[in-house]
Order: sequence, then C-alpha cells, then structure tokens
Amino acid sequence: MGTAERVRGLVELTRPVNAVAAGVLTFIGAFVAVGSSLPTVPVLAAVVATVLATGAGNAINDYFDREIDRINAPDRPIPRGAVSPRGALVFSVALFFVAVALVLTLLPLLAIGIAVFNLLALITYTEVFKGLPGVGNGLVAYLGGSTFLFGTAAVWPVDTTVLASVVVLFLLAALSTLAREIVKDVEDVAGDREEGLNTLPIAVGERRALVLAAVLLVVAAVASPVPYLLGTFGVAYLVVVVPADLVMLYAGYEGFGDPTAGQSHLKYGMFLAAIAFVVGRAATLA
Repeated sequence: MGTAERVRGLVELTRPVNAVAAGVLTFIGAFVAVGSSLPTVPVLAAVVATVLATGAGNAINDYFDREIDRINAPDRPIPRGAVSPRGALVFSVALFFVAVALVLTLLPLLAIGIAVFNLLALITYTEVFKGLPGVGNGLVAYLGGSTFLFGTAAVWPVDTTVLASVVVLFLLAALSTLAREIVKDVEDVAGDREEGLNTLPIAVGERRALVLAAVLLVVAAVASPVPYLLGTFGVAYLVVVVPADLVMLYAGYEGFGDPTAGQSHLKYGMFLAAIAFVVGRAATLA
C-alpha cells in the first residue's frame, strides 16, 4: 500500500465533509449568539477543535466498527486495507490531542465543559452505547445539536435574548439528527444483526423505527417557528426554515421506501435549517 493511498485513507477516516460541516455548525452557533461581533480567536479555535474532534470521533468509530464495516461498508479505509486498525487508532488519538489542546488554552470554562463531555461521549459511543436500542442514537443526536451550543459557549457570555433561539436550534438539530440516525440504522440492519447489535430497528422492527423517525421530524417542524413567534427573528427566517422543514418531512417519508436516500436527503434539510438561523440573525443586524 503506497503512501498516497494511506494518506487518502486517513483523510477518509475523518469523513471530511461531515467534519467540516460540524465546524460550520459551530460557527453558526457563535454567529446566532453574538451576531457580527465575533471574537476571532475563540471562534476559530472552536471551529478547528470541532473539525478535529469530529474527525477523530469518526476515525475511532471506524476502528471499533471494522468488523461490521466488512459487511456494511467494505470500501471504508480499514476493511479495504488502506489503513491498519492500529494506524486508525493512533491517528484518532492525535486528532483528539490537538483538539483538546486548543479548547483548554483558548476557550472559556463553559466551552471546556461541553468539549470534555463530548469527547468522552465520542470515545465511548461505539463500545458502550451504540448497541443499546435508541441510546446510541440519542447520544449522536445530542452531539449533532451540541455543535451549536459549543459555538455559543465559545463566545460566552451572550445576550440572554438570543439564548432561546440557540436552544431551539439545538433541539431542532438534535431531533432531526435522531431521526436520521434511526433511518441509518434501518439501512444497516443486516450488518448490525450479523454483529449481534441490538439497534432500535432490530429491537422494535424497521417500520416502527421509521414511524418514530417521522414523528420526530414532525415535532421538529412544528417547533421551528418558535424564534419567529418569540420575535427574535423575522419573516426572513421563516422564508428559509419552511422549505427546510418540507425537505426533512419528505426525507422522513422517503425513508420508508428507500432508507439510504431518506437519510441522505435529511442532511440537506438539516443544513438548510441551520442556514435559516443565519439568515434570521443576519436580518436582525441589517
């Protein structure tokens, strides 16, 4: 295996698109909290730490999931031989180390607390929580939504009038992430059953799991107008968040026939919803 393929494999381990997206969401959390008066160093540190920690979490997940991936995702770097299990583990630890160093040296205490909790959650997820029906999904949902909380914590203290919007943003992200994780588990039923995992679709049935995912998306859509109703954001927010809701609701419906397409399209709706908060916040500054 050549050096170029090994480097490519290490980059793939991080799922770079997802890692960078998590960094963008951290930035959005900071922007929603304080608007254009962003302190450069803490925000940059928080964004980079999020990208590195997310990449590290993805890498260590691949390390623990290497046997399952031989069935569900044989083209992943470890199953195809681009990266050794030990190499993946060392790489993950190195990324975690740099992320922790950034957090401890450059961010406020609240951000450090969130980062430490999330770090422990990332490390223990696969071995401790992933196989517990719904519990692993819930943990991933929290981690997805917590990027916004982390971004807000990086610029703490913030104006209390925007905290409600940040909390709504966290809840919407967590609910939609939980729905997506459930749909993904339906997609991965064959490999998870082979490995002996008791995921939610295996425990309660695939259709019931998909119904739960759809209900979560409906709850998220119903809750999404709250920042507008509170007067925090104006009509510009609704113009973007309503299409985002429609995309996510359609993705939930689509998951019944094609879980792969459903969970993929859910990502687009989730990111569009995050953009809605940026638009809503930017409109208040105009």
